[in-house]
Amino acid sequence: MNIIQALTDRKSTRAFLNRQVSTEKIKKILQAARHAPSGTNAQPWQVAVVSGAKKDELTKKIETAFKEEGVGDMDYQYYPLKWKEPYKKRRVSCGAQLYSALGIDRRDRPGRLQQWIANYRGFDAPVILFFFMDGDMEKGSFLDYGMFIQSIMLAALEEDLATCPQAALGQYPKLIKDTLGYDNDTILICGMALGYEDKEAPVNSYRTPREEIDVFTRFIE
Repeated sequence: MNIIQALTDRKSTRAFLNRQVSTEKIKKILQAARHAPSGTNAQPWQVAVVSGAKKDELTKKIETAFKEEGVGDMDYQYYPLKWKEPYKKRRVSCGAQLYSALGIDRRDRPGRLQQWIANYRGFDAPVILFFFMDGDMEKGSFLDYGMFIQSIMLAALEEDLATCPQAALGQYPKLIKDTLGYDNDTILICGMALGYEDKEAPVNSYRTPREEIDVFTRFIE
């Protein structure tokens, strides 16, 4: 698979096969992704690869926290506090596509809730990656981290694996750090579901649109 094809084919997958991913494949992906660029070669990434009994334990804790406390607070402000156009429209459209693919009516609050809770199980993927960095790193390291995470997703495609980067898996940072043995002064960036795509699942059947380049690009001579 060439790079342009990988960039085009990558998507957020929300249903996975009950098929384990070998440690060798995960190491191969990380071996490639570690070459992602970072300012001054700081390489701020710290990755927890969670599967098996520990994944089940952690996702149950997160789901319980959501049911008892509601949505938790991330270590940083991911989304804007007030949405404006065109971002508000894109966000609403993204959610509408998801629930339409699942056949969940916008008035079906229980159905929408159950789909949201699936976030906290990593959509039942066999592996969840959690991304941490030292708490004294600054905004530039978030940029570096984005390139690292994208590199993982592209490398996963080469191994016939699917991914879904998830801000929702960063919403209970203390619980996750305590469970996985990370210091509370680290920053939990997000999580990522990793596994083999269930290509028959309706939720994986749609693709969100992207703007044409002339919408976001200016050629200046």
